[in-house]
Amino acid sequence: MTSTPTSLRSPLPVRRVGAHRPVVWLQRGYEDLLAAPGASLLHGLLIAVGGLAILTLSLRAGLLMPGALSGFLLVGPILATGLYELSRRRAAGERPRLAHALAAWRRGTQPLVWLGLLLFAAATAWVLTSALLFRLFVTARISSPLDFLRYAVADQGALMFWLWLTAGGVGAALVFALTVVSAPLLLDRSIDLRSALLTSVRAVGENPLPMAWWAAIIMAASMLSMATLMIGFVFAVPIIGHATWHAYRDLVDADGVPPRS
Repeated sequence: MTSTPTSLRSPLPVRRVGAHRPVVWLQRGYEDLLAAPGASLLHGLLIAVGGLAILTLSLRAGLLMPGALSGFLLVGPILATGLYELSRRRAAGERPRLAHALAAWRRGTQPLVWLGLLLFAAATAWVLTSALLFRLFVTARISSPLDFLRYAVADQGALMFWLWLTAGGVGAALVFALTVVSAPLLLDRSIDLRSALLTSVRAVGENPLPMAWWAAIIMAASMLSMATLMIGFVFAVPIIGHATWHAYRDLVDADGVPPRS
């Protein structure tokens, strides 16, 4: 039986951490990967396949391709739900198994479902915004990632590229601030969506430097993974997903909220 989410009037208390903590989170994420390699790598494989499918489909609609590939990253926090559960089980002294990850998806509470819908809505909005920008300002034919880079760097598209990059960066920063710890928090504790989102924003506000490093690490890993035709996601997704759990546990003092049952 799932408990009713606790509704709070303010975000949960957060801790301040040193700028080096993202390195510690990555190390712990790698240890969690080694503790449950099959279930962890399966998450990465499925996301890599999904990313490759999006790339293949978007190649048929050049205007959608830049937004679809970048919007794909926005839903990452909810796709890693099973990885958070594996890390949670290991932290509790259990042996994490694929069944635990599947159970986490099956028992998703309403706030967690709403977070997923929010992320999918944000990704869809960005795809449409990106397509509109290219429709209005781009006359060159763009049918592949190479065409996009050539237009942005070698042709006369530098201004358009920076406009697109700025709009995407603002949106990604907002999504990052709202979700960087809210997804694992919703999995771990019986808390409402609004309180979880506010807690995530507070965690970022109280730790600007380490969270900036963490965002840069996630972006770099994502770009490298895309450069390998999504193969890199097989390893990057589980490590970052597990590490996000440890970031949440480091940053948020959730002891005052009952655990999810």
